[in-house]
Amino acid sequence: MHVLKRTIDFITVGAGSPIRRLVAYYAALAVIVGVLVYFFPIVDRVLGGAALDATPSRSMVLEDGLKGDTVRGVAAELPPRLDLALGTLVILLGVVALMLPVSWVYMATRYNKSHDQQVAQILIFLPLVVAGIVLVVQNSLALAFSLAGVVAAVRFRSTLRDARDLVFIFLAIAVGFAGGVQSMILAAIVSMLFNFILILTWRYDFGRSVLDPTAAGQWNLPLKELSKEGAKSTVPDRELVIALDQKQVHNLSERFDRVRKLVGPPGKKARYNAILILTAENVTEAQTKVADALDQVTRRWRLDEVVTNVGKPSELSYLVKVRKAVSRDDLLTAVRVEAGSAILTADLQFAVGTRVSAEAGA
Repeated sequence: MHVLKRTIDFITVGAGSPIRRLVAYYAALAVIVGVLVYFFPIVDRVLGGAALDATPSRSMVLEDGLKGDTVRGVAAELPPRLDLALGTLVILLGVVALMLPVSWVYMATRYNKSHDQQVAQILIFLPLVVAGIVLVVQNSLALAFSLAGVVAAVRFRSTLRDARDLVFIFLAIAVGFAGGVQSMILAAIVSMLFNFILILTWRYDFGRSVLDPTAAGQWNLPLKELSKEGAKSTVPDRELVIALDQKQVHNLSERFDRVRKLVGPPGKKARYNAILILTAENVTEAQTKVADALDQVTRRWRLDEVVTNVGKPSELSYLVKVRKAVSRDDLLTAVRVEAGSAILTADLQFAVGTRVSAEAGA
């Protein structure tokens, strides 16, 4: 495993992008398979779905064999038992090679901090077992019924913590079945497409509704109720006393002091009226280029927070004071033109009451 990781690091020049590392792995695997197909015709039969125990319809004489395109690399006819053994070995090794990146994707694309190690191991072992079962059963109805009886006598009790784990299990079964029927091309396409789509949906946090309220819209009414003076407030102080302890009150006090400095003194215009949220791979480069754009289209701006994520783009949040003559599209266009490829996504959220809030990313 360490040698494989070092090989991928060498091919990708140490790139941290999971997409690049997957592409490098599949490229190296394609080269290895291409070499094996050229020198070992049995690998080509496994990829194409030909049965391992298929025998020619008629005997071939030496002259027919020389005329055909069968003499290629190590293409001599093998004994049936050796041919079956090599074919089975190629199928099982191919299943492992296809499921390794699936297990890596499973361990990397977790929304919580840890993954289920048992599921990660099952993703390697299960397709091997399924492929072996399919190879044994093949077209035998008696063996199929015998297998059903054996499986019915065994009860599996396991609770999966994440619903997505079940999808990985189904993929492992699908790859195992494809290997069992000697159709590794189908298994490769399914597993590769699964990995890339899952990486993209996880990387860009697919599934967040564009109709969800912005931070300003979500907290606008509760904060206004708390900010009312005296008897006008619908949230009495006595309810806050029993709802918060001393530590929580202290934390809120410090946070509101910071917000008060950012907003500015009463009676004056707010210092900031929008939030600019960006995602980028290289935070330093993005900060430098975005600063030049904000100097042109805003009255003032402030980098409020940088959230770094492992295996995902970092998120930068800016407080900005947008000029009256500058629209949302103008600001986002200026940022994209100036920053270029340094940023991946950009979104601008205006304060409630100033302009129409923007929930969707640009």
